[in-house]
Amino acid sequence: MRVLTRFMLSAADARQFPAAGAPEIAFLGRSNVGKSSLINAIVGSKIAKTSSTPGRTQTINFFEIRRPGKPRPDWIFADLPGYGYARVPKELTAEWPKFIDPYLHERPTLALCVSIVDVSVPPQKKDLELLNWLRHVGRPFVVVGTKIDRVSGNQLRNNLLKLKEELLVEEVVPFSAKGTTGHNELWKKIFEAAGTDAPATAG
Repeated sequence: MRVLTRFMLSAADARQFPAAGAPEIAFLGRSNVGKSSLINAIVGSKIAKTSSTPGRTQTINFFEIRRPGKPRPDWIFADLPGYGYARVPKELTAEWPKFIDPYLHERPTLALCVSIVDVSVPPQKKDLELLNWLRHVGRPFVVVGTKIDRVSGNQLRNNLLKLKEELLVEEVVPFSAKGTTGHNELWKKIFEAAGTDAPATAG
């Protein structure tokens, strides 16, 4: 789906969050899971910076996303810092900057959390911890599996099944940042969660 994008700001503190407006879609995942590549793929432009250095992003980056012809943004995308990259095991929230908790817990316009997991590796404890925390605070989420191009057909099906079992979810959306697999499905989830009038085909 063609959209117009605009970088808003990078927030390193809760006081820097933009004023609540359009429905917000938060993108979360372990460091180096392909989060920025996923965001860039679905909007069709390189708005999120990619890095080979895990844990580099330490701010929430906000972007306006607008369909052509719309006077105002349809959504705000929030790219959150990656988690789980630490040599010493810690609690999930201890690894993140302190402003992440109030954003996920209190942000009034947060419509959907996109939890991004790597299908080419076994299910990770940190991913389950995040999903359990989102369940606890009552935030709607969808789990999206990236890096499917690294896994063959049968192995991909097995890995997706294992992820569903270990993460206690009914669905993991397989997604390719290099191709188009999963793009329509993810846009559909975003439209539904945000209450946006969807076109006949979202992507």
